[in-house]
Amino acid sequence: MTTRSVTILGAGLVGSLLAIILRKRGYEVTIYEGRKDMRASNVGAGRSINLAMSVRGWQALDLAGLREEMEELAIPMFGRFLHQANGTSVSQQYGTNNEAIYSVSRGELNKKLMTLAEKHGVKILFEHKCKKVDVSRNLVHLQTPEGAEMRVEADLLFGADGAFSTLRSCYSRLERVNAAHTYLECGYKELCIPSEIAVKMNIEKNFLHIWPRKNFMMIALPNMDNSFTCTLFLPFEGSASFDILKTKEDVLAFFKEYFPDAVPLMPTLLEDFFSNPTSSLITTSISAWHYADKSALIGDAAHAIVPFYGQGMNAGFEDCTVLAELIDRYGDNWSKILKEYSNQRKPNGEAVAELALNNFVEMRDKVSDPMFLQRKKIEKELSKFFPTKFKSVYEMVSFSHTPYKVALKCTKAQDLLFGKIMENEGDFFEKIKDEKFKQKVDSLVNDYESSVQEFNKNVLAENNIGC
Repeated sequence: MTTRSVTILGAGLVGSLLAIILRKRGYEVTIYEGRKDMRASNVGAGRSINLAMSVRGWQALDLAGLREEMEELAIPMFGRFLHQANGTSVSQQYGTNNEAIYSVSRGELNKKLMTLAEKHGVKILFEHKCKKVDVSRNLVHLQTPEGAEMRVEADLLFGADGAFSTLRSCYSRLERVNAAHTYLECGYKELCIPSEIAVKMNIEKNFLHIWPRKNFMMIALPNMDNSFTCTLFLPFEGSASFDILKTKEDVLAFFKEYFPDAVPLMPTLLEDFFSNPTSSLITTSISAWHYADKSALIGDAAHAIVPFYGQGMNAGFEDCTVLAELIDRYGDNWSKILKEYSNQRKPNGEAVAELALNNFVEMRDKVSDPMFLQRKKIEKELSKFFPTKFKSVYEMVSFSHTPYKVALKCTKAQDLLFGKIMENEGDFFEKIKDEKFKQKVDSLVNDYESSVQEFNKNVLAENNIGC
């Protein structure tokens, strides 16, 4: 059994999962969490926006032994259900083989992870806020619930303390460390469709609902009680923005103009709008993900991303999976573990951040474009025609363990592929019946496959991981 002890900052999803993984490998683990214990009856669970669990997240829950229990609380979403501005609606399947992403409650999952961590012997100290870290000495300065200062000399330290990580902030003050955080010009506000109305109106439960409106949108994810958690993504300023929605009359007029079909579904729209906060959306990056063999960033502390690919939690959980594999490979050689962890995960963290930003444009804007909808149909057809050669980027990200860096490269390669396939007028599904056109498509897909294989080989060789 190892003699190293581990200190984790943050008992959120990633911090709690990491603690379980480390305890299973014999490490003594203590978590310091700044918030109150959300499992107490009088404490809220914080952000309640639902999360979209995909295969990367499920793999990590397998490591924790929570998959079966969480599957009981997960709702499969097989695709997007689009509520267009002209009053029509259309659905898009995510995968070609009935694959799904799963709506799960952030709060319920976090509670279960914390409880399981404690069952494995993890010590969680709540209301202990990290104020600063002396990185070179691994000295953590905390504030206790009573307001007193507490110092902890950590042996091995992980910052799992979110997008505004104290450890990350202290890393950024080191020499030759580049760090950045970028805010979107839009924010979000949580709203609700109650269960009785969702059932009465027969709202499709197994889809992620989207109201795309060019430069803003609203989405809705299902809950176990048949209600839907809605999220309005809207610019802070401009002609259609949070800034102009000052009164109840403003809000009601705005929703009647842009989301008229949603207004009857949300009887508490005005109460929710003015009682729930308007929150920001941030992307962070930093050049140093670890320090010697002493500390490392993980999850949002290393790579906070916007939520539009549903990969924030999944990417953080995959950090834990990769770290577990490296521990199993290198034992207690943390100098090697943390260096390789950073080398593997940093390029993928940067890639998923870019993928998430790109998907925001797709969700709010492109999904209402007839040409884009046509491309999505052709994607499904290519997957059927060439099952071993072609997989959409969405399927790579959500339904496989393809490195995010590879998926990002494939985005550009697929844009080129579809540009050539769709460059001439005519119905693809009619033209594909022509042998000459089919041969052209076959040649294009072969060229695409070759370029992707080469890039995939290079990335896997750099990271020493499997796809």
